[in-house]
This record gives sequence, structure tokens and C-alpha cells, in this order.
Amino acid sequence: MNFENSEFYSKLVEYTEKFKKALEAEREAEILNTLDEIKKFSGFERERRGRAILNLRGSFAGREIGGFYLVKFGRKKEIDTEISPGDEVLISRGEPLKSSLTGTVTELTSRSITIAFTEIPPNWVFDSNSIRIDLYVNDITFKRIDKTLDHLFYIKNQKTLRLLSIILGLMTPRKIEKAEIVDFYDKELNEFQKEAVRNAIGAENIFLIHGPPGTGKTRTVTEVILQEAARGNKVIATTESNTAADNILENLIKSGTDIEFVRLGHPARVSRELIESTLAYKLEQDNFYRKAQELREKAFALIEKRESFRKPTPQWRRGLDDKTILKLARKGRGIRGISPRNISSMANWIKINRQIQDLFEEIDYMEKLALKNILTRSMMIVSTNSSAGIDYMDDFEFDVAVIDEGSQATEPSCLIPIAKSRKLIISGDHRQLPPTIMSKEAAAILSKTLFERLISPDISSLLRVQYRMNEKIMEFPNQHFYDGLLIAHDSVREITLKDFNFKPTEPENTFLNEILNPENVLVFIDTSKSEENFESQRLDSTSRFNVLEAKIVSLIVKKFVENGLKEADIGVITPYNDQVDLIKKMLQLEEVQISSVDGFQGREKELIVLSLVRSNEENDIGFLEDVRRLNVSVTRAKRKLIIVANSKTISFNEFYLKLTDHFKQKGLFIDSTTIESLLGEFSETTQST
Repeated sequence: MNFENSEFYSKLVEYTEKFKKALEAEREAEILNTLDEIKKFSGFERERRGRAILNLRGSFAGREIGGFYLVKFGRKKEIDTEISPGDEVLISRGEPLKSSLTGTVTELTSRSITIAFTEIPPNWVFDSNSIRIDLYVNDITFKRIDKTLDHLFYIKNQKTLRLLSIILGLMTPRKIEKAEIVDFYDKELNEFQKEAVRNAIGAENIFLIHGPPGTGKTRTVTEVILQEAARGNKVIATTESNTAADNILENLIKSGTDIEFVRLGHPARVSRELIESTLAYKLEQDNFYRKAQELREKAFALIEKRESFRKPTPQWRRGLDDKTILKLARKGRGIRGISPRNISSMANWIKINRQIQDLFEEIDYMEKLALKNILTRSMMIVSTNSSAGIDYMDDFEFDVAVIDEGSQATEPSCLIPIAKSRKLIISGDHRQLPPTIMSKEAAAILSKTLFERLISPDISSLLRVQYRMNEKIMEFPNQHFYDGLLIAHDSVREITLKDFNFKPTEPENTFLNEILNPENVLVFIDTSKSEENFESQRLDSTSRFNVLEAKIVSLIVKKFVENGLKEADIGVITPYNDQVDLIKKMLQLEEVQISSVDGFQGREKELIVLSLVRSNEENDIGFLEDVRRLNVSVTRAKRKLIIVANSKTISFNEFYLKLTDHFKQKGLFIDSTTIESLLGEFSETTQST
């Protein structure tokens, strides 16, 4: 194909303009949402929501790997926040809308939060007891995507252009010739995983690995990365999130490979246990980089020395250039009302400034050389999609781009590594949630991922053996999302809470005991006929909450804990953030993870309690209509799944009707006749809650 023809060019123009418009709308939506929340809510309210921390004071905490300046902000009152390491934050003197100072969270304790800055922060950070930190929008990713979209027009490599043409729909992928692999790094891969690896290695242009929950998708992807690198191919392995990138990195470390690899990105966004594999750490060990840091210290000392002389500003030099000032100084002369003393002082400033400039040029050269050396010898580079677009990566090209969790990344985000590569291998599961998009205008374009758009039987493999959940939990999502093709591995097929010696001691023959009973893997608590059951909405929120469901969830979770189940083994999922807040307040168990569906994607717990919230006479289920939310929620559970919901409201939707029927047939279904008894048995706890 002639990549310079008008069809390719016009298609590329249409493609990039579509995404540029959508991304700008999404960027504006994210910024407006953050600023609106800051305007609408007091600092106290934003802190209550976990999105701000007030009344802090900063103290210098040293330098971080990579040259970042650390400031530790602390206070006496305990910090309870959703802000976490890796987040971009806005720092202000109590008025965030008047500040432009941003940094990255590196550490969080019960009474302090440490922020990394690329430059020395202003003095006011250390001079006040009223510093405020707000969760903010990270604008860097948008800029890197925009830069990549512009770069697509300048790609010269024919294989990269062919890959881009497939993505544009102008070409079809070439036939896959399954690769022969004698020795797998991971000796415990099953046949479906091995088949996916062989197909991925044998693909010339593009291949997709479809990995349903618990099927070892990242493990399979890691094997692909290692096999490609072992064949002499340079690999860029990316994911949308830092956590997922860390998972790949951890797998590479465990493989014991002697092929060199490195993890890009801010060290604050990398797990501390993996820090030695980061670019920042490796730079600190490089001789060129160490020499550059010695020169940097020398430059800073000269900068301090330079301050003792008069800076030759226009006011003082009065039209004299540097050469003339230096000449006059050598002769010990003054001119035009400028004393010989001031001429000499300005000359000293100029001479020291030239030394500083020379030093920084040498520093820049040495740091770039150190970077180039590490990135050149590393056959596997691991990063987020965004970090793959960092400036120092501009001159690097790759034989293969491997994108894990591709179904959770927008298409333009995936283009960052793709634009540098000749071949694409992408994993994901389009039966789970797509990336969260805030802009309604952008959602129509950005919600459909590249993985979902490209997947077809000809260029994909399905991983079929799942290692996470009891077969009873797997059954419903298997039938309705994966055509019944999933197989529960022997190691998990019949796992229950009984494996933890969990033996509830509630009175026998009560339905509560049945709820707690490990043998009852599936439990549905139906609230449809309870007089207390109704959803609510705050005036200042688009979210929903349901007090009755929150009470039931809280009481049940407390009973599991009282009967010996560890808090850390329990997860509570609900589609609505206001319900998350309500359950957290009622439950007050720190180690029980309570989160939205989006926040729980990629995680798992022994027990999952799911509150669906919706309960209304109109039978309106809102965004529950995207049934992928249910798939994500259900498949987080390993040994037991409890759903609390109004069966009447949700069953107006045919899919949820099938869900309630499944629980009636295969699980424990508790109807409204016992709901009042449930709350009655714990009336004292309910009232105190």
C-alpha cells in the first residue's frame, strides 16, 4: 500500500481530528469537574469526601531518586483521605483556585503526606500552618496524546505504517503463523495460555489476548514479552495504570531472566519493592549520571557565589555588552557613570555565569548519555501508556508494543506506544468496564476501546481456565458473557470460606446462620417488599444511596468479622459513590475495602458483598443497564458472593431478571419476609448505626 496516497492521508486526518476534539472535551470536563467541586464545596466538605487535606505544614524531606524535591506535610489530626501515592495534587495556602503549585504524592501516613516537586517549592510552603492539598487533574497525559496524534503524520517506518493502516481499517492483518516455542519461562502456563503465546509471537502485525477475570492474562502477557525479547526484539510493554505496570514488572523479576529491563515513570508511582528496576534508580547507579550530579552540585555552589556580584541588568550595564564589560574590568576602568567597582562586579558575575552555563550543558549531555545507555541496552521497557510518551523516549523505536489491560485504556492512549512500534499485541476483556469518561460529548468516541474495536476470532485467543473463583460464582458470568467457555481450575472449583476454618457460631436454624454458612456460596438478599426500601439522592449530587441496603451490608459484614473472617478478606462494592460514603460511615472497619465498581476492577476478595442501590417505582436502574458493571462486581469474589438489591426494580431489566432467577435456583435467596427479622435481630446495632 502506498502510505502517501490521499486515502491514507485523508483517513488519518479524520481519525486524529476526531480524537483531538474528544480529548479536549474530556480534558475540559475533568478540569471543570475538579474546579466546580472546589468552588461548590468548602475545604471541610472536600476533606470529608476524601479529596482534600487541610491545615498542614510543610518541612523539607530531602531529595528523591531522579532529583525530585520532597516536602513532608503534617498535622496533629489524623488524615483520612482517598488521595494516594502517585496522585497529582494542588498545593495552596487555603485558596486552591489562586494556586498553580502542583506535585506528586509519594507517601501517606496517618498524620502526614509527602509530595515530590520537580523544582524547589516556594518558601510559603514551609511558613504556614494552613497549607491545603487538593486532588487535581493530571494534564500531562492529554499533552502526550496530542503530541502522538501529531506525530502519526511523520511516521516513516513501513511496518509501523502498516500497523496504523490496520487500525484505520485500510488493511487487514496478515495471517498468523503459530510460533514454535520449545521452552517457556513460566513452566506452569496452561495449554490455552501457551496457545495464546504461540499465536502472539507468530503474528506479524497484530494479535489480541482475550483474558476474562482470573484467567492469568498478565501472566500470559509477561511470557509474550519475555519470548519476544529472547528473539532479539525490543519490547515496549505498557498498561493504563501504574498498578498494572507494576504487576508486569514483578512478573519479569520473578522470571529470573538475564535480559535487561527497566520501568519508566515517576518513582512515586512505582511500588517501593520494585524500585531497583526503575529508570530513576538505575540512573543513580550510572557513572555518567553520578558525574552529572557532582557537576550539578558545583553549579549550584557557583550560582550561590554569583549572587555576591552585581547582575548586569539593563539598568546597570547601560547598553554595554558582555565583551565590553570584561574588557573594561581587565583595565580597571569605569565608564558612563558606572564605577570601576561595579564594572568589576558585573564582570565577575558574567564569568561565573558562563561557567554555570558550561556546567549545565555538560550536565545535560551526561544525563542524556546515561539515559540513552540504559534505554538502549534494555530489551524490555515497562511503563504506563502515558509514560511511553515522555520526551526522552522520542528517539526510540520498538519491534513490539505489548499493551496489557487494553480494554481499560482509550484508543488514543494506546497510540502512544503503538506509534513507536512495528507490531502490536494487546490484552484485555471487553466484557468488563471500559475506561471512565466524564464528558458526555467525548464518551461516544472514547468509550469504545481499540481492543473492543479490533477483536475477532482470526487475530485473538481466549484464555479459558480461571484460577480465581468458586465454580458457582463463575457460572452466571460464564454463561452470559463468555458463551460458557470458561473452566474453573481444580484449585478453585470448590473453594469456600470453610477453607479458612470459618465456622459461624450464630444460633442454629436461623436464616442469619444460612447467610454466614460457607456452603452457601451465592446469597441474594431481596429488599423489594420492605417498607424501608427506597433510594435517595442528595440535592448537591448526581449519585444515589440506599439506607436500608447500607444497614444490611454493614450488619452482615460486621457479623462475618465477629465470627472470625479477616477484614482484609472482605470487599464491599456498590455502583454509586454516595453509597460508598454511607457504608464507610456505618461500617467503620478500616481494612474492609469499600469501593465503586470502577475502583474495584482488577482486584479480588474472598467475600464480596454487592449493594445495587436502585429501588424506585419507575423501575429505573440508571447506569446499571451497562451489565458489564455486574460482570466486574460478581467476578471479584473468590469464595462467597452476597448481593443486596430490590429484585422488583432490577428485574424489570431482562438481564437482571436472569440474575435473580439464577440465585433462586442455584443459591440462597432471602426474600422480604425475613428482611425485617434480619434487622430486628440486630435492632440495637441498627439504632446505634
